[in-house]
Amino acid sequence: MITVASLAPCLGGALVLSGVAVAASRRRELLVRWCAWAVGVPLVTAAFWWGRPGTAAIAGLAGVIAVLEYGGLMRLGRVDRAVLAAAVVGVVLAAWLAPGEVLRVVAIGALAVAAVPLVAGDAEHGLRRLGAGLLGLTWLGVLAALVPLGASALALFVAVSVADIVAYFAGRRLGGPKLSPLSPAKRWSGTLTGAAAGVGTLAVLSALSWPMTVAVAVGGPAGDLLESMVKRGAGAKDAGSWLPGSGGLLDRIDSLLIALAVLLVLR
Repeated sequence: MITVASLAPCLGGALVLSGVAVAASRRRELLVRWCAWAVGVPLVTAAFWWGRPGTAAIAGLAGVIAVLEYGGLMRLGRVDRAVLAAAVVGVVLAAWLAPGEVLRVVAIGALAVAAVPLVAGDAEHGLRRLGAGLLGLTWLGVLAALVPLGASALALFVAVSVADIVAYFAGRRLGGPKLSPLSPAKRWSGTLTGAAAGVGTLAVLSALSWPMTVAVAVGGPAGDLLESMVKRGAGAKDAGSWLPGSGGLLDRIDSLLIALAVLLVLR
């Protein structure tokens, strides 16, 4: 059985080796990204090591930040964002404290999100606010899955991240047909190579199974395309600008979100 303790040495070793490679490349953008990883990986690993309380804390924090970024992309007002953030955090807390009530909490959150434009009597933008709120709850609420999945979710995040990185560089090097008009820079060659690298990472981490494989190979690229669709609709390049080398948090976890959803369905 995979545990955080068994993953920690792999993560630490990968961080050190990648740091050496980045230093050798002397590319500033890679160094900036590595520094962000050097801070984030230990924090996230420590949170998962703490167990469900730590995982719920990191999932709730990520949910609030993601809602703020998503709300900015969808031009949601403060009340819409506050209610959506409360709904996402509520789902995370339910996954930790009352797993049997998660669906009930999701339903309550959806009603709360829908109530905001209804109470405001927003006939002009109400439908857009309603649709954006419900999409946000469905998309970002899946962060609650981190709590019951535990170390498996951490391994999934590592595999999806490796797949993203390999897909980026392989696509640029190999070229070929474009993956989707939603993301013209991405190629099928990169996506397939990245998927193979992600599955290989699962094998190295002793987390290989057919649900995890599908989650990485299919869910990861789908999550990236979903965020690309949202950003294109908003006319934005990144979801944020505070995370060095990655834009915003949504730009970093977009693939993970749909991969988590796929894994939940298949498990």
